[in-house]
Amino acid sequence: MPVGGLSTRCIGCGGLVPQMDGPTHHYMESSPGCWHVYGELLAREYSDQAFRVAHRLSVDSYAVQHPGRPTPQAIQSVCIHLISLCLVVERGLTAAYATRVMGAATRVKEQFFWLTPPVSLGAVTVSDVASPATASQHEERVRAWAEAAWSAWAQHHATVRGWLPA
Repeated sequence: MPVGGLSTRCIGCGGLVPQMDGPTHHYMESSPGCWHVYGELLAREYSDQAFRVAHRLSVDSYAVQHPGRPTPQAIQSVCIHLISLCLVVERGLTAAYATRVMGAATRVKEQFFWLTPPVSLGAVTVSDVASPATASQHEERVRAWAEAAWSAWAQHHATVRGWLPA
């Protein structure tokens, strides 16, 4: 539950989120309030087909903005989600294609290594996307979030491109 309507900065993405106690993800480091906001966003995307269009980018953006620590799971997560962002945001390919490539990339995960996270993980966070919106507004906000998240990792773009299939 939120603590008296107070807000705090997420320890992962830096977004302004409700100050609250609660669960978090086991390797994507976040504040409980951020994990809660993300859960609400996912619930909206899963419960309404019109909002589901943005789901791939929502998951990718959240994952790369909450990189955690250099464990095998966190390394694979960040690398795989950066691959997806590269394909969709930079190359303009479909979310369905990115999802297929992500699946194939997990079979060669030994090629991945820890990418030092950028100081800023992007100016747009889940907090900026979570407020009520129409489906088209939601899609626009998620696209801006994905672009900000991908741009934040610019120092590693060449590495990520090197992991893409031919």
